[in-house]
Amino acid sequence: MVKNTHEIRDAIHTFIQFDSDERKIIDSRPFQRLRHINQLAMTDLVYPGATHKRFEHSLGVMHLADRIYGVVTHPENVRPEVSEVLPELSNEDNLRYWRKVVRAAALCHDLGHLPFSHAGEKEGLLPNGWNHERLTLEFIRSDEMRDIWEALTPPLRPDDIAKLAVGPKEGAKYIDSVFTDWQAILADIIVGDAFGADRMDYLLRDSHHIGVAYGKFDHYRLIDTLRILRPPPTENGGQSQEPTLGIEEGGLHSIESLLLARYAMFSQVYFHRVRRIYDIHLRDFLKEWLCNGQFPTAIEDLLKVTDVEVTQALRQASLENGNLGALANRIIDRQHFKAIYQRNPDDLKVNSDAAQAIYTAASEEFGAENVRKDQDRKGGGDSNFPVLSRDGSIISSLTLSQILENIPEAAIDYVFVDPKCRIDAIKWLKENRRNIIESAKEEGHEAVE
Repeated sequence: MVKNTHEIRDAIHTFIQFDSDERKIIDSRPFQRLRHINQLAMTDLVYPGATHKRFEHSLGVMHLADRIYGVVTHPENVRPEVSEVLPELSNEDNLRYWRKVVRAAALCHDLGHLPFSHAGEKEGLLPNGWNHERLTLEFIRSDEMRDIWEALTPPLRPDDIAKLAVGPKEGAKYIDSVFTDWQAILADIIVGDAFGADRMDYLLRDSHHIGVAYGKFDHYRLIDTLRILRPPPTENGGQSQEPTLGIEEGGLHSIESLLLARYAMFSQVYFHRVRRIYDIHLRDFLKEWLCNGQFPTAIEDLLKVTDVEVTQALRQASLENGNLGALANRIIDRQHFKAIYQRNPDDLKVNSDAAQAIYTAASEEFGAENVRKDQDRKGGGDSNFPVLSRDGSIISSLTLSQILENIPEAAIDYVFVDPKCRIDAIKWLKENRRNIIESAKEEGHEAVE
């Protein structure tokens, strides 16, 4: 008898199961390419254990998304007022179809990632209007994947998968048909800002492989308490009919833990200064190495470019003279630029753009080729969602939780310099820091006036 259920042992979820239809997706070239795309770019140069790939992460997202779907569509967890506005919840055939779509979309949500994931997507390395979400849609709609969707039982519609894989925000840019309330909720299960399986898996998986405890939270409790809910009444007593993902009051501490874990992971890992400068050096190299300084967007061309090819090019270039070799050796020989300045609350009180002022002054003092800056920020995420209280009423999460109301923003402002001028730069900054920051603020006021 032919086996229809398969399983993979996983470091986070123990076993991940999939059927023979899903195996066709996993065995496809676009999905197998993810075996060669690092989840965290060059983070392993800082945290050696961070060598996991987008491949296992995508399997994990499918696993979690399926669990969430099962919980929120279970008859005992569906409230009558939700059933009234989401008739899809009352049709068993419909629920079976969309469960397969959710699992397929979760598998495919990262197909469009470039080599070294997010590190390769910035600084004009893609043509205007392109990002990894758009590339994901191109993969899902490609001839190779369309043949797979049509061969499944039942066949799946590519646009249904595409919508759930990228969500309404990105999907509205590249998908002609409108998202229904049902499709928006299912997309939220995968890529949602609060309860998305993508976020849950990467926090758990990244913290595990890196060897830190920051990203851990009780995802079992969180998933078991997720519900589809109508939003709470507004201040004037009105209530939106549009349902959304929310949570039972008993799971509130779990979502607090998730959002705090995200903040900690950004602050301590994703925004680590050495990790960030390697991203910058990688992009400097790619601009020189790639044809016209950009990645291809044609599917067949993109299938040929992974971390493997870029790493090989880095190693080869490091053996050669010239600018490309020098850029490669920033990474291969760990000759990365060093941080001389980072975000400081006291400086921000004087000048809200203190880092830019120091970067500009340092570039003039030591040469623009010897200075880099890195500024980024991540907000607390969408922490305003409906909560089903123990008395049956629907309340805003921000009303119940001061923690959710005050999730801090993770922000960085770094200025880096070439190691050869680091000692001079530190001394120079120590002597001129206050004057640079104050002068830049005054010049900014004059420019406005």
